[in-house]
Amino acid sequence: QVQLVESGGGLVQAGGSLRLSCAASGRSFNRYTMGWFRQAPGKEREFVAYISWSGGFTYYADSVKGRFTISRDNTKNTVYLRMSSLKPEDTAVYYCAARTGGTTVSTRDYEYWGQGTQVTVSS
Repeated sequence: QVQLVESGGGLVQAGGSLRLSCAASGRSFNRYTMGWFRQAPGKEREFVAYISWSGGFTYYADSVKGRFTISRDNTKNTVYLRMSSLKPEDTAVYYCAARTGGTTVSTRDYEYWGQGTQVTVSS
């Protein structure tokens, strides 16, 4: 089992940048596929990015491709989401999630979730 705690959210102007962190506690962090998801008010939770257990494979939603970068440091049990060129439509609560299986974009396939961190982008 793994516990996840996100940090790094906040208020930023459009065009700005933020880096989110997700610290994991528990065993065998390097065995987990890690994902970032987000949920805007009144909308369903949606996939943002994932990274394989080794960090060798990443995948992004079209809406963030070229602006966001996911990475992980298995020595620190932490996954990151670097967000650049932020837009007001990126405003949401951002969640990190972990799963023991392979990579997937489906929220239903992730077993463990953090509490989320709010990102607000002003125009």
